[in-house]
Amino acid sequence: MKVAFACDHAGFPLREPVMQAIRESGHEIVDLGTHSTDPVDYPDYAEKIGRAIQRGDVERGVILCGSGVGAAIAANKLRGVRAGLCHDTYSAHQCVEHDDANVLALGARIVGSDLAMEIVCAFLQARFTGEERHVRRVGKINALEKSG
Repeated sequence: MKVAFACDHAGFPLREPVMQAIRESGHEIVDLGTHSTDPVDYPDYAEKIGRAIQRGDVERGVILCGSGVGAAIAANKLRGVRAGLCHDTYSAHQCVEHDDANVLALGARIVGSDLAMEIVCAFLQARFTGEERHVRRVGKINALEKSG
């Protein structure tokens, strides 16, 4: 699958380990930056991932910022984007399986590179269950999105 990757300057230290985990999981990376530790604004990168999801250029995205919180909030403002902030492997696979999450937000100041790689792999390997209760709940999320 195609996976968009982006980070801000605070997420940059985990850039290479996370991209390595994506590659090693057999996925193609669409690199949306940033490419240095020069200060940038995480909402700009969350938007890049969200727009790539909306256009259908990628199936999933991974975004890194300092805590992951701001990136998740920004990504979730975009219609059709369901970003999960995950700092453990259980949340990473469960957010896909139950909530059909398509973006993983990680905090580079929260997790180390080894754990980040495990979380990314758990997120990318997971599939939405399609169980009726999960479909119903995601439908309610989509309705909230439309009601503004």
